[in-house]
Amino acid sequence: MRPKNVEAFLGQRDLIGEGTFLRQAIAMDSVPSLILWGTPGSGKTTLAHIIAAETKSHFVALPAVGSGVKDLRKVIEQAKENREKNKKTILFIDEIHRWNKSQQDALLPHVESGLVTLIGATTENPSFEVNSALLSRARVFILQALSDDDVVDILKNALQDKAYGLGKKSIEVEEDALRLIARFANGDGRTALNTLEACVTHTDSVTLKTVKHILQKPHLLYDKDGEQHYNIISALHKSMRGGDADAALYWLGRMIEAGEDPLYVARRLVRFASEDVGIANSFALPQAVAVYQACHMIGMPECSVNLAQAVVYLAKSKKSNALYVAYQAVQKDIRELPNEPVPIHLRNAPTKLMKDIGYGKGYKYTPDYTKVSTGKPDYEDTEEAKQDYLPERLQGKKYIKFEGEK
Repeated sequence: MRPKNVEAFLGQRDLIGEGTFLRQAIAMDSVPSLILWGTPGSGKTTLAHIIAAETKSHFVALPAVGSGVKDLRKVIEQAKENREKNKKTILFIDEIHRWNKSQQDALLPHVESGLVTLIGATTENPSFEVNSALLSRARVFILQALSDDDVVDILKNALQDKAYGLGKKSIEVEEDALRLIARFANGDGRTALNTLEACVTHTDSVTLKTVKHILQKPHLLYDKDGEQHYNIISALHKSMRGGDADAALYWLGRMIEAGEDPLYVARRLVRFASEDVGIANSFALPQAVAVYQACHMIGMPECSVNLAQAVVYLAKSKKSNALYVAYQAVQKDIRELPNEPVPIHLRNAPTKLMKDIGYGKGYKYTPDYTKVSTGKPDYEDTEEAKQDYLPERLQGKKYIKFEGEK
């Protein structure tokens, strides 16, 4: 069911939709080396195949696991032969983050020379997993998890397609059943198709009951709009905000035992750590991030206890929404005054001309101002160190208010 061309590719409209850079690059046959970073099932491999097909390039796929420099040499030799025939070579490396430094270094000169166009796919942050030299010679594109609507469209295509899908079968499918499959796929088109295929091997009528049976979640209550899902995450959030650790644990359990993606819950906890705890407890954010990493590393069911730890910790933490309120105020001012100039004394002056016209003039280098009595920096109480840091029309503005401040 992989789409064969750009028009049939569902989702990722910001990346591959009409008028986007990548869409135009494909049409002009000028695709640069790419790193496709996204969640499983978001379309990375499919997009690589489409690019190769649309640009009439020779496509070579190497799995990062099990391949290495020896395999790369063979690809390079083939690429040299292709170049003599005026044919481009696209090298697709799935899970490129699993290639070590020496393997990535061996690829670098051939990407730099343009002998091969690299398309690397990764579920990991390429900033940490791909060599900086290689990363600087490729453009990074982020693929988002597919929306439920996109996944439902993919499922409907599979049901209608007679050549590659299930169109030759007479299958009756409830819309609610497709919605439930999409909800549990968590943006993964491959998982959704696998679930649908499992359903139709048992029956020609796919209902909510069928899907729940296949998912082994017969007790779940999910309506077609996913309201129950959003109600429960809301209850979890508000229980933590209110400091009720027991209720928070219960709502966490409702989500996890229903098959919710633990990384989705962990992301919400990371947000909560800054939005609702914030500066009242500076350890909350590292705790939440650590739990996200734990969920990523060990998965379910083991990571459920990690989530429970974070939920209880956040529920019991002292709360402050000062950061959240402050940033909302910043957003409002930026909307109303979007282009306020940087005060001239704060501007950088890298050239003589900029220095001559006053850039940086009058700036006070704060560490030079110390209390003579202590010899330690104490800029707040040193009158000489005071200067304006906000644009003129915002001077005196107070965004962040600490406890006890009005």
